[in-house]
Amino acid sequence: MDFGLSDEQRMIVETTRAFVETELYPHEAEVERSGHLRMELIKELQTKAIEAGLYAANMPEEVGGAGLDTLTWLLYEKELGKANYALHWTCVARPSNILLAGTEEQKQRYLYPCIRGEKWDCLAMTEPGAGSDLRGMKASARPDGGDWILTGTKHFISHADIADFAIVFMATGEEATPRGPKKRITAFFVDKGTKGFSVREGYRNVSHRGYTNAVLEFDDCRLPGSQILGEVHKGFEVANTWLGATRLQVASTCLGRAERALGHAVAYAAEREQFGQKIGKFQGISFKLADMAMELKAAELLTREAGWKFDQGTVTEADMSMAKLKATEVLAMIADEAIQIHGGMGLMDELPLERIWRDARVERIWEGTSEIQRHIISREMLRAFGA
Repeated sequence: MDFGLSDEQRMIVETTRAFVETELYPHEAEVERSGHLRMELIKELQTKAIEAGLYAANMPEEVGGAGLDTLTWLLYEKELGKANYALHWTCVARPSNILLAGTEEQKQRYLYPCIRGEKWDCLAMTEPGAGSDLRGMKASARPDGGDWILTGTKHFISHADIADFAIVFMATGEEATPRGPKKRITAFFVDKGTKGFSVREGYRNVSHRGYTNAVLEFDDCRLPGSQILGEVHKGFEVANTWLGATRLQVASTCLGRAERALGHAVAYAAEREQFGQKIGKFQGISFKLADMAMELKAAELLTREAGWKFDQGTVTEADMSMAKLKATEVLAMIADEAIQIHGGMGLMDELPLERIWRDARVERIWEGTSEIQRHIISREMLRAFGA
């Protein structure tokens, strides 16, 4: 594995970094203080992101994306991750890779408009009673002639308020497993405005202000069979095939915020004086900085290795779980220590540290909790012994 960046990778990192610092940072205070991302601002920044070639960069070249390999995409995600989440996710959108699983007709209707910035998607799996246990979901779809009738509720659905359609996972039957009956799952495209489908405001969240969540309700929502994504009862296969790298995406955006927080901490420790010397000279501070830098590098190496292995076709579930687990927990540690180094000023919103600290909390929950990641890692270790 070559740890150096190619000329193309350096160019992408520099272009993305410049965009983030020039176009996104100036709007952070507005979004953080209002908790709202104006549609006018979204459209303005979306246009600039498209012009800069940064929009939908996660998508293959043949469908209009940038065609980045996984490692380069993760470097790009790291730079975007330094900014307020709502700004970078909404205005520099990366449509879900699961859209690539659609038929050509579905791609024309859903994928290509998302890549062009004409539509937004959202992904609906989580339910009030089924978080990590997706196969325990209660929302269901039943066949009716050539149609399907969807009933149930989804919640914590990110940016569903502005999405034009949802990719919804519904229970469509049951199968026997060694641990008892489990739901069979099917994925559906559901357009905003479909009768029986409603979106209502979700919960107020301490993390990622301006990045909304919603509750989706399905009340005998009728869909034609053509709205199925993939095959009936094969929703998990579709998700596992196309959503595998999302843990690495979370890891990379966390690395970006951790790096930004560490940068503030180092600069402050080098400038701030107490008791006649720079505070960075005190062992209590210098050791913190050393530990922060070491842990950040460890998390970055885990993430880069997993990205490289993804492209080689050798990545394992444990590789991706290790990267996600380490990066999210390192972000929490660095954000906390950066505030400690700054003292009271670290908690004031003149600096991004209190925002990074708040935002860090959700990262150990979504896309699989830290406990789920540890379960995946240990399960892979034990399988070698037949356990």
